Amino acid sequence: ADQQTFLHPMHQDLHYFPFRPASRIVCAWTAMERAHQDNGCLIVQPGTHRTALKPHGYPQWEGKTNKLFHGLLDEDEKIPKVHLVMEKGDTVFFHPLLIHGSGINRTSGFRKSISCHFASSECHYIDVKNTTQEHLEKELQEMVCKKYNATSVELKDIWNFRARLVQGERINL
Repeated sequence: ADQQTFLHPMHQDLHYFPFRPASRIVCAWTAMERAHQDNGCLIVQPGTHRTALKPHGYPQWEGKTNKLFHGLLDEDEKIPKVHLVMEKGDTVFFHPLLIHGSGINRTSGFRKSISCHFASSECHYIDVKNTTQEHLEKELQEMVCKKYNATSVELKDIWNFRARLVQGERINL
């Protein structure tokens, strides 16, 4: 059961972002060592970047799941999956709506990778109230309040502050 904490269920990265447009966001995923099926390489469903954002939540697995590692609530098993076997240093770029995940590492070693998301300064914050992302915002707010002993936090304010910095606005603190 503990091994399951190392896999990330099939998901779309846009689920985690309260900003749009999706066409102005990209992920760069780099293998820091060889990634293959046995050590939990990236799994993608080609063409799914043309779909809409789907509802996400915690997978119904036995054992532990990592906090905030949400997955698709209704996965279409008919869509083919491709395992991306990558050599150390290989990088793949993909759209935030691409359905992807990673498998269980069944080796005694590690499968190290790094991923970075890039969003254009043309992106804008969206209100996630009454959307499939609303529960994620509440979970994040609870985590931040607990960690920093705060009574409330507005994620919109955090996003807008970051966006103003990216656009080069001078902000006096």
